[in-house]
Amino acid sequence: MNKIRTLIAEDEPLASEALADWVRELPQLELVACCADGASALAQIRALQPELVLMDIQMPGMTGLQVLRALGEAGLEKRPAVIFTTAYDEHALTAFELHAVDYLLKPFAQERFVEAVEHALGQLGAPLPTQALEHSLQQPEAPLTRILVRDQGKIFPLAVEAIEYLRSDTKYTAIASRGRQFLVRLPITSFEQRLDPARFLKLQRSCIVNLDFVESMTPDESSQLVVQMQDGMRFTASREVSKKLREQSI
Repeated sequence: MNKIRTLIAEDEPLASEALADWVRELPQLELVACCADGASALAQIRALQPELVLMDIQMPGMTGLQVLRALGEAGLEKRPAVIFTTAYDEHALTAFELHAVDYLLKPFAQERFVEAVEHALGQLGAPLPTQALEHSLQQPEAPLTRILVRDQGKIFPLAVEAIEYLRSDTKYTAIASRGRQFLVRLPITSFEQRLDPARFLKLQRSCIVNLDFVESMTPDESSQLVVQMQDGMRFTASREVSKKLREQSI
């Protein structure tokens, strides 16, 4: 079986790693390259001529839209099918005007990813077998053990067990570890399903803590638990989580 040569263009290490794992789980795809900026993505697409490209929009150097426009002007014999993976919905119309196959808005589930790939393979004349689809969706994702975070122009490998807590707004997550905080351009939901539930506890929609770094939990006047971290930070658990924690205490 000829595999579909697939390239990933994504500047966030964690997102790139997750996409690479999902690509490897699909037997009809072959991962040929991962790029972290638009210029290298354009160069690699020209050199390797992949049939399928999974590409972020906001990347250093060139945006994904600029890469796609450049491919249209390059006179390639056969342009790849492009699926955009992005946290920004305002570019969807432009993406489809440039003939993108699909537009995945972060955070997206593996099921949605497989749906987009199936759509792309259908256009390429290589539909994904039903049994392969079912197999890929049934495979549980292994808990994260290490992530790569970027800070001041450097990339640091961070052991997940050393993460003390994660705080998030809708687009960014602050990861605290060993007295430092790393800001990544991914929502907290991108981490939630891949953190070991025996170690990490979701206190509320925007906060996950590592129980190994919790000093104490004290009820407030509303009977919600205030979680005191070893570094002095405090977070209030939701009513539902507070109730479950009280029930689990001995």
